[in-house]
Amino acid sequence: MHAEGTQKQHYNRIAADYEAQYGDPDGVTYREEFLYRPMFAGLDLEGRNVLEALSGSGHATGYLLREKKALVTGLDISEEAIASFPTRWPACQAICSPIIASGLPDESFDCIVVVMGLHHLHPHLSDALREIHRLLRKGGVLCFTEPHRGSAFSRLRTIWYRHDPLFADNEEALDIEALKRECESLFEFRIEQHVGSVAYLLVLNSMIFRVPLWLKRIYSPALMRLEKMLASFHSRTLSLGVICQWEKK
Repeated sequence: MHAEGTQKQHYNRIAADYEAQYGDPDGVTYREEFLYRPMFAGLDLEGRNVLEALSGSGHATGYLLREKKALVTGLDISEEAIASFPTRWPACQAICSPIIASGLPDESFDCIVVVMGLHHLHPHLSDALREIHRLLRKGGVLCFTEPHRGSAFSRLRTIWYRHDPLFADNEEALDIEALKRECESLFEFRIEQHVGSVAYLLVLNSMIFRVPLWLKRIYSPALMRLEKMLASFHSRTLSLGVICQWEKK
């Protein structure tokens, strides 16, 4: 499919830079504090089979292994992006495959995790969600965090996606309400939390601003403190991302 090929080529091309910016200590700290903790809240994953889909090198895998004691498999379409996964996490299986056609058996996982990957799947997002549903056991949980539509920043994001070469041409923020209507027969919607302000942009997504790592290291602690202070103001309109837990019916 054209969109699959686009994303595969795109991430093969930027894999090294992506890993440097998103895998640095400040980026990892942001993910764990502001994304992973709320995303996995209330879930007992010890000894459970978890798929990190669109995993790249497995940024969420480290947290799942250390904090949740889960049994993790990584899956990504990009050979370059997933190349370091088995080296970083030798106890985990790495699969190079698209999520819309994984080839894995039905009901293989208790939890499937996607961190900022679903918005890369247009126009095949519906196919991916059906495949995720197939792979989950009954009562299993899809945990994801993504940029969402409806934010005050949505228009600017759309223009940026269109003109910045760091984004593939099929990337698009998610319309969560439309997806919930589409998937209401498949999932129970357990958690929906809006997140993200200044540190989401300049710490988590520093790559799109071409911030050098030495500078990011200097300002990140202050911006993450500010992010905590602003958390109570986050809403659908005043946020950049959303965290969801969806349980398979």
